[in-house]
Amino acid sequence: MTYKFDALIIGGGASGLMCAAEAKRQNPKLNIAIIEKNDRVGKKLLATGNGRCNLTNLRVSADKYTGSYKTGNLFERYDAEFLLRKFKALGLLTYSDSEGRVYPVSRQASSVLDVLRFACERNGVEAFCGEQIRSLKRENGGFRIKTAENEFLTKKLVIACGSKAAPKLGGSASGADYLRNLGLAVEPFQPALCPIQVKSKVLKSLKGLRAAGRVTLTRNGNAVKSECGEVQFSDGALSGICVFNLSLYAKDGDVISVDLLPDYSEKELYNILIKNKELFANQNADNLFTGILQKRLAQAVMKQSGVKDFSRLCADLTENELKQTAKTVKGMTFGVTQLSGFEQAQCARGGVKGYEIGDKFESKRVRNLFVCGEAIDICGECGGYNLHFAFVSGMIVGEQL
Repeated sequence: MTYKFDALIIGGGASGLMCAAEAKRQNPKLNIAIIEKNDRVGKKLLATGNGRCNLTNLRVSADKYTGSYKTGNLFERYDAEFLLRKFKALGLLTYSDSEGRVYPVSRQASSVLDVLRFACERNGVEAFCGEQIRSLKRENGGFRIKTAENEFLTKKLVIACGSKAAPKLGGSASGADYLRNLGLAVEPFQPALCPIQVKSKVLKSLKGLRAAGRVTLTRNGNAVKSECGEVQFSDGALSGICVFNLSLYAKDGDVISVDLLPDYSEKELYNILIKNKELFANQNADNLFTGILQKRLAQAVMKQSGVKDFSRLCADLTENELKQTAKTVKGMTFGVTQLSGFEQAQCARGGVKGYEIGDKFESKRVRNLFVCGEAIDICGECGGYNLHFAFVSGMIVGEQL
């Protein structure tokens, strides 16, 4: 069957749904539809924030993002308060935590999806789910899209179909492919906000442990990015929110340094270890960090420091060994090999390059072609920043339709 619309949105995720809802709010007479390849809209949205949907952050700002698309003063107008007023008008109540992360008071991502879905439904937005696009091309000043079952003609087209992150939830490079076929430059997708695979002789012994600290990504001896938080050690990789944020910048050959006691200087720690050497003089060497570090973590620190014989007594540890051990605690090193795959990635870097679109997210090359959400080469840190951009960019595109 052939359908004709004023505007068509490819992708029924966060940005696509917000785009449709805002477009109909601005112009109720607009004939608009969403094409979604999954059997329902918002499938990925339901999984965000561990099912709670961290939809924005009170501290949203341009410095929380990386990529070729530069936000400029976007967040001065479209800040968290602006977005939350929009959601409140749709019926959603929210709360924020000490880190500025905002969630629905229901603590259910389904609440966010439902207020968007219901807004689209009551305003007559049609949703075609389970539709795999076979072809997309420009025609007579508009666009013709064919799926296995239907054909769609539209004056305006919105690409809102996300990235390759989370393929089990529908993530793919389809949006990038459509944009590339229409002549736009696209940055290849790379996993982001994901575990970082590293090499270390002691990592295997740390599998399953968690430790609070400061992680720093260094390249050629220079610090690239530093974050505080809980580090999770797994077989072959480091994980945790602080590590996820480093993944936005990490490259093969970089080094991750973990400061296990960021509240103490190296000198202060050295003095503590001198006292512990006397306090635990008759205990095995791996008891030097009793009361400070978890036992397996202490053993790994000492091994990386060159102290491998734990049958020695603490009293036998030399001044140089204590100094080296204190230094390791303040900078336990792991060599970066690669990022974990898209299956473990919350988001992806890449998408249409920033210079291809204007500040209203319309293509500079193809008139009436718009892009929003993860299909754009911009990626934010953990904490609601990516959903904020998805909602805001979708809203701005909706205003243009």
